[in-house]
Amino acid sequence: MSAEARARDAALDWLYGRDEDLDRREIRTGEAGPSEVATVDWLDEINRLFPKETIERLQRDAVERYEIFDVVTDPDVLRRVEPNPALLRAVLRTKHLMNPEVLALARQLVETVVRQLVEKLATEVRQAFSGTRLRRSSRFKQARNFDVTRTIRKNLGHYRPEERRLFIESPYFISRARRHLDQWQVVLLVDQSGSMTASVIHSAVTAACLWGLPGVRTHLVAFDTDVVDLTSDIDDPVELLMKVQLGGGTDIARAVHYAAQLIEQPRRCIVVLITDFYEGGDDAGLVRVVRDLVSQGTRVLGLAALDEQANPSYDRETAQRLADVGASVGAMTPGELANFVAETVGG
Repeated sequence: MSAEARARDAALDWLYGRDEDLDRREIRTGEAGPSEVATVDWLDEINRLFPKETIERLQRDAVERYEIFDVVTDPDVLRRVEPNPALLRAVLRTKHLMNPEVLALARQLVETVVRQLVEKLATEVRQAFSGTRLRRSSRFKQARNFDVTRTIRKNLGHYRPEERRLFIESPYFISRARRHLDQWQVVLLVDQSGSMTASVIHSAVTAACLWGLPGVRTHLVAFDTDVVDLTSDIDDPVELLMKVQLGGGTDIARAVHYAAQLIEQPRRCIVVLITDFYEGGDDAGLVRVVRDLVSQGTRVLGLAALDEQANPSYDRETAQRLADVGASVGAMTPGELANFVAETVGG
């Protein structure tokens, strides 16, 4: 192999050579003996040797597969890493271990990744809540309201076959109007157990993007065995995420009871319960309070995952019991949730 290929092999072996079952699977590992390469040196190497997509995958595996947490707890390492969602999840799981200097650097990583997520989702939210176009003429001639279909149809008589050109004598435009939106409440209940880290992140970002929309008042509530109302920080998802305490038990019924107390107009409320449905509290009480919410006209949406992949892992029995009493249960990306809210409040 070339020198560069050997360097790549060594960098990969530093990480994946940690697999305990390599010998059993008869997979060759490097023969140079135990590596003494520090994480910071390894990061420098992979940034030199691999494209960005590969670097992000290696960093993700280092943290999530091999739990090399100095990627997000060592200040020298943090200064070198490329911010990405995997590292954001790692920061949220380990921030309680960080000293003030490391925490300040970690917060910068959180800010970078959250800004990227907000920018992406904000576009989807704007599209979901944008005004509908009405098929009627407008006397205001603006390019964004140009009615291409009607203009072509009405001017077909001016088509010149020999020139293969359509001459527009009378352009047409359409009106744009925004649907009237009655005031709605959206209550996001977010399970902050360790398995829900990605959903916690996207819930914070989604809440920030819904905040301030016309006709929508958003609440964000995190829960484990306790319930914490984070609505006061909803417009600052970075601050909100830095306050989240991942892990602990789960009392879903208690969280839903809290949501019920927030509701002002039941038929103008959506309760979004984001959880893996592993109830550590009162199963029967959870089913009962969800049934009561549905019977009063509140829309209850249970999401086993709210992230870009929407790959859920959850207690199907409890989820089915909630579906049987009228809750809608599934998994969504943040954009799909925004569309659901937009269709409901504008319906």
